[in-house]
Amino acid sequence: MGNDYNLGDVIKLKKPHPCGTNEWEILRIGMDFRLKCVGCGHMIMISRKDVDKNFRGFIRKQS
Repeated sequence: MGNDYNLGDVIKLKKPHPCGTNEWEILRIGMDFRLKCVGCGHMIMISRKDVDKNFRGFIRKQS
Protein backbone atom coordinates (compact mmCIF):
# COMPACT_ATOMS: atom_id res chain seq x y z
CA MET A 1 0.00 0.00 0.00
CA GLY A 2 3.00 2.25 -0.27
CA ASN A 3 3.87 2.71 3.41
CA ASP A 4 7.54 3.51 3.94
CA TYR A 5 8.56 1.26 6.83
CA ASN A 6 11.97 1.52 8.50
CA LEU A 7 13.73 -0.57 11.13
CA GLY A 8 12.89 0.71 14.59
CA ASP A 9 9.52 2.23 13.60
CA VAL A 10 6.69 1.60 16.05
CA ILE A 11 3.43 0.94 14.23
CA LYS A 12 -0.18 0.47 15.30
CA LEU A 13 -2.04 -2.56 13.98
CA LYS A 14 -5.78 -3.22 13.84
CA LYS A 15 -6.16 -5.98 16.45
CA PRO A 16 -4.55 -5.76 19.90
CA HIS A 17 -2.14 -8.42 21.17
CA PRO A 18 -3.52 -10.47 24.10
CA CYS A 19 -1.40 -8.36 26.49
CA GLY A 20 -3.62 -5.38 25.58
CA THR A 21 -1.45 -3.21 23.30
CA ASN A 22 -1.61 -2.89 19.52
CA GLU A 23 1.80 -1.20 19.15
CA TRP A 24 4.61 -3.12 17.47
CA GLU A 25 8.30 -2.31 16.83
CA ILE A 26 9.71 -3.35 13.44
CA LEU A 27 12.85 -5.48 13.83
CA ARG A 28 13.15 -6.97 10.30
CA ILE A 29 11.79 -5.93 6.91
CA GLY A 30 11.50 -8.12 3.82
CA MET A 31 8.82 -10.41 2.43
CA ASP A 32 8.03 -11.09 6.09
CA PHE A 33 8.31 -8.65 8.96
CA ARG A 34 9.59 -9.47 12.45
CA LEU A 35 7.61 -7.43 14.93
CA LYS A 36 8.10 -7.06 18.68
CA CYS A 37 5.16 -6.24 20.93
CA VAL A 38 5.84 -2.98 22.79
CA GLY A 39 3.77 -4.19 25.76
CA CYS A 40 5.21 -7.62 26.57
CA GLY A 41 8.17 -8.10 24.21
CA HIS A 42 6.68 -11.09 22.33
CA MET A 43 8.09 -11.41 18.79
CA ILE A 44 6.18 -12.58 15.72
CA MET A 45 6.83 -13.05 12.00
CA ILE A 46 4.05 -11.67 9.79
CA SER A 47 3.79 -11.26 6.02
CA ARG A 48 4.12 -7.84 4.42
CA LYS A 49 0.60 -8.28 2.99
CA ASP A 50 -0.85 -8.76 6.49
CA VAL A 51 1.06 -5.77 7.87
CA ASP A 52 -0.24 -3.55 5.04
CA LYS A 53 -3.79 -4.83 5.55
CA ASN A 54 -3.83 -4.30 9.33
CA PHE A 55 -1.72 -1.10 9.47
CA ARG A 56 -3.41 1.77 11.32
CA GLY A 57 -0.61 4.35 11.62
CA PHE A 58 2.82 5.18 12.92
CA ILE A 59 3.34 5.72 16.65
CA ARG A 60 7.04 6.58 16.38
CA LYS A 61 8.86 6.99 13.06
CA GLN A 62 12.64 6.58 12.64
CA SER A 63 14.23 8.98 10.15
